[in-house]
Parts: sequence; C-alpha cells; structure tokens
Amino acid sequence: MTSRPVMTLPRADVLAARWHAQQLDRAPGTAAAPDEVAVLDLGVQDTGPDGAAWALAVRGAPGVRPGSLPPTLALAWTLRGAPHVYRGADLADVAVATAPLSEADAAKRVFDASAPLRAAGVAVLDALRTEARWERELVVEPTVKGDLSTRLTQHLPEPYLRWCRSCGATHSYEQTFRLAALQAGLELEPGTSPPVLRRVPDLEPSLYGRLGAEAVPRLDVVRGYLRFFPAASVQDVAGFLEAPVKDVRAHWPDDAVRVEVADADPGARPVERWVLADDVEHLAGATARVRDAQPGDGAPVVRLVGPYDLYLQLRDRPTLVPDAARAKDLWRVLGRPGAVLAGGEVVGTWRPRASGRRLSVLTDPWVPWDAGLTDAVAEQAERLRAFRDAASVTVSSA
Repeated sequence: MTSRPVMTLPRADVLAARWHAQQLDRAPGTAAAPDEVAVLDLGVQDTGPDGAAWALAVRGAPGVRPGSLPPTLALAWTLRGAPHVYRGADLADVAVATAPLSEADAAKRVFDASAPLRAAGVAVLDALRTEARWERELVVEPTVKGDLSTRLTQHLPEPYLRWCRSCGATHSYEQTFRLAALQAGLELEPGTSPPVLRRVPDLEPSLYGRLGAEAVPRLDVVRGYLRFFPAASVQDVAGFLEAPVKDVRAHWPDDAVRVEVADADPGARPVERWVLADDVEHLAGATARVRDAQPGDGAPVVRLVGPYDLYLQLRDRPTLVPDAARAKDLWRVLGRPGAVLAGGEVVGTWRPRASGRRLSVLTDPWVPWDAGLTDAVAEQAERLRAFRDAASVTVSSA
C-alpha cells in the first residue's frame, strides 16, 4: 500500500469509473469476440434468468445466446461456490487465482464443513484435495451432479459428510464439493440442469498445489475486485471472496492508493478505500466522461442488467443505492429483480416475463423517467427480445 496525499472523489465519479471499468458503456457488438469482455478476468456469474450470456451481451459481446457458451468460454464453480464463466484458455490459471489464500481462508470459504474436519484433525485444504482427487477419478465421462455426489459419498469418511434434509440423503458438504471441482480439472456443461460435470480437455488437475496468493496479476481476485470496483475497502473484497479480512489484507496490492468518497453512505463509519495506482487518473472526472459519451440527443446510456450481474455484486451497497428500502428490494434473498442502470446509477428495477414467444419487461422506476430515458429502456428491452429470440416485447411499469 503506497503512501501519498488522499484523493477525495465524488460518489458519482466512483460509479462512473466502475461503469466504465466493467464496459457497460460499450455499444452492442463492440467486442470483436465474446472473450474480449474484460470482466471475464474476474469471472461472470451464471445465475439468474439470462445468466452470464446476457451479462456478456450487455458489455458488447457478439454471438452469445441463452443457455449456451461460445467455444472459447468455459463454465466452472469458483468464487462463493457459484458458477462463473471464464475464457477457456485461462482455466488453469483461474484454478490458482480462485483457490483460497491460506488454510484459514479455506476454512472460511467452506462454511460449516470446516468444524467436523478440524475436530477430526483434518486440515481443510487437505480435505479439499481429497475430494478433488476423488472427483477427478470418478468423472471420466460427463456426469450429472447427483450421480457424482452419490458415488463420491461412498469414498469419503464421516467428517467429510453431512445429512441433507432436503435430499433425504448423506453426502459431501456442498461447498467442498463445488470448490474441489475445478481443482479436479472439471468444468460444468453449459445449459444443463441439473448440472453436468466433465473433464476439461488437456487440463491437469491442480489439487490446490498453488494457492490464490500465487495468481497471475490479471486474474488475481483481490486486484480484480479493485480493478472493477475502484474505491473499495479491504472488507469489501473479503466479503466478495468470503475470505478472512486478515488474509485479504496480507495479500493487498503494493500499488493500492488510498482515496476517500465524499458523499457515499454518510451515516456509516468511515472505512479506508483504495484504488490501483494505474486507475487513479480514470477516477477524477469520470462522470464528465460518461456524460460526454452519451448519444447526441443527450439521452443517457441505459442497460438492463440481471440480478447477479457483476455490477450489482459490490459489497459497499450503500455507495450504489443509498436508500435502505430500495437496497432491500434490489438485493432481496429470493426473487431478486434486475437493475435499470443509466450511466452507472440505478434508476429502477425490472423483471422479465415470458408467455410462449412473447416477452414482457415489468419495470419499477425509482425516479421520474423522461421521454429519453423511457425510450432508452424500450430500446434495451428490444435488445433483450433479440437476445432471447422472442417474437415481441412490451414494456410496462408496476
């Protein structure tokens, strides 16, 4: 962490810089290929009605469709045990980058699975290696998750297993099962439900031979969070990774620069915020650059992002949505809506509804929408219609 005078940034500049860093200001089809989307370095979570494919499409990726992936991309369980899309060529390095930073970090990431393992004198990293070895051995051909789980249970001792009330069966803890998969050289077959795991061609199992602290800089998840969420705290990154604050602090980039956000969450206790040194110049005046990039008619650049889009995965939520009631609705536990974004600001929420080949988009504006904003939302709804190959789309307000 470098020491220099602390820069104070307006909240609007922070949001504009994040908007630009995540390429949400790019026009449709701007990228020459799907793997040219920058957020693939950190991973694109494949959760929600349109998943990772829509997150890539709204960032300018061509040729992406629901339920499938271009051949240059791959799907794997990684951060928080969630399915994420990466460049296939990066998977070996992704396995290192998304591995825990330490034994303590591994214990935190597997949640309640750590207690029985430690009580039995088994290190969590060793347990993860054991599960990864068995998953590798058991998955020779594409295998449905449930079948692999059943077979895996037969090879694991008691501390690795739990009784699952919803399944009515004993099996591996969910997080250890998921986090071991990529380390076993396994990926998820896109568009499968229940998930199907298969071996990644020519990818040797990593088996936690290298931990996250050895990640290449481009894929390093701590640097990645700061890159896509400039003006973040150590606690924000730890929450995103579900890692101990102590481990994240020990892995903090040497070129991180301290900043302050002038008008973000004024009621909260002040925390240290940081940006990567190379990104400092992009923060100052970011709002003006976003405004200058608007269409000639002055209408804002609007995006309809899904409920688990990376832009909404930030851990300093009051920076994006200061109103507590609106934040509760946007980040509800079940049935989350997507966000209507205008130049980085959330101006409402949206939900897709499909009836046959007819698509409807139900919006809930948070502020009055003028004609320009209303037209921009309709344009993005049409973009979603084309993405889903629906016959028609209508937009209505709640």
